[in-house]
Amino acid sequence: MMRIIPVAAALLLVAGCSAKLNDYREQTPPLVLSEFFTGQLEAKGMVQDYSGKVVRRFTADIVARWDRDRGVLDEQFVYDDGSQQSRCWRLTEEDNRYTGSAGDVVGEASGRTEGNALNWQYRLRVPVSGDEWVLAMDDWMYLIDSDTLINRTQMSKWGLPVGEITLYIRKVTDTPARQLSEDCRP
Repeated sequence: MMRIIPVAAALLLVAGCSAKLNDYREQTPPLVLSEFFTGQLEAKGMVQDYSGKVVRRFTADIVARWDRDRGVLDEQFVYDDGSQQSRCWRLTEEDNRYTGSAGDVVGEASGRTEGNALNWQYRLRVPVSGDEWVLAMDDWMYLIDSDTLINRTQMSKWGLPVGEITLYIRKVTDTPARQLSEDCRP
């Protein structure tokens, strides 16, 4: 019993020290998803397990379009083992609050922006060793400059950390955007 008290106290201390979205209110440049996620983008990233070990690397070709307050992000992933995955996000914005859906998202993603940051949460179906897990995703995006964004996502199951995704997203200005894939067309 005496060992549990220091562990619980440490967890409360760490939780109390975690960043809040309001911490970024004054940070610039401001992140406006419809401005950054427009046209052709490319991403490079990695997936780490609960211990921090890199277990996958990937690249992603992203095309994004907005019509007023509604956006589409067409993501085409290629992993280091040659496997491929696609995801079509459908987003809605209202007063710096965003909601989104995709085929492998359970329910709806929701979050908001402050300054140069976005924080949103959602539940994602992920294949794991021939099974399917539903993971809680705590997704943070930070706009570095008008062409660069860094995204960190903490993944958990039953409240326990299972991994993290880190990716770097860059606007591609020297190549015209490809067409949206069939799954992402209106």
